[in-house]
Amino acid sequence: MASLAEKRKVDAEEHSEDPQARPEELRLLEALLFASAEPLDQATLAKRMPEGVDVKAALAQLQADYASRGVNLVRIANKWTFRTAGDLSWLMTRESTETRRLSRAAIEMLAIIAYHQPVTRAEIEEIRGVITSKGTLDVLLETGWIRPRGRRKTPGRPLTFGTTEAFLSQFSLEALGDLPGLEELKGTGLLDSRLPSGFSVPTPSDDPALRDDEDPLEVGDLELALAPTVEPETGQEN
Repeated sequence: MASLAEKRKVDAEEHSEDPQARPEELRLLEALLFASAEPLDQATLAKRMPEGVDVKAALAQLQADYASRGVNLVRIANKWTFRTAGDLSWLMTRESTETRRLSRAAIEMLAIIAYHQPVTRAEIEEIRGVITSKGTLDVLLETGWIRPRGRRKTPGRPLTFGTTEAFLSQFSLEALGDLPGLEELKGTGLLDSRLPSGFSVPTPSDDPALRDDEDPLEVGDLELALAPTVEPETGQEN
């Protein structure tokens, strides 16, 4: 009578991963499906298999073998293919970052909003000296670096804009106070060293509270800010 150790040895050999221990039709199906760049139907598989093989039964067996693995055999539109197990699909998900080069106008507008916030579109245009395209403002809103803050308590009640936490994160700033000052900007060449007398760089505040000259946003203000312009561009923008 065989000992317990001998029985275990026999069982281990029977369930080993030796490829020759698997039925040949399953090995052939695995090879065909793994090598194919697209799902294969049963008829196509049958043409590549030896005569007499029950392809339908073999597919069912192969599907059962892979049911608990990280890769499953699935049927899509009556075609067979291997796919990552559904409960592990998150492993295949990755964040992709779309690199978008900002125009000079957008960079100038972002800088003005960062240093002068809260600021309206008209105030941005006054500082830049040119009419601002609504499309440029939309691009900055879509990046998530700026946001509508409130409405200025002036005729027309224009939206005021400020930066967001995403802006600080993007530029590795702990606070708005970490934005480069006048001398730093001169050192980087972003400002002309021959500036007018009395020129200064504003020190922005991180206080999210509305100013005395701002009213709270109204329902739909964000959608309005992102709405496409229906008027042709007027003026020039650098």
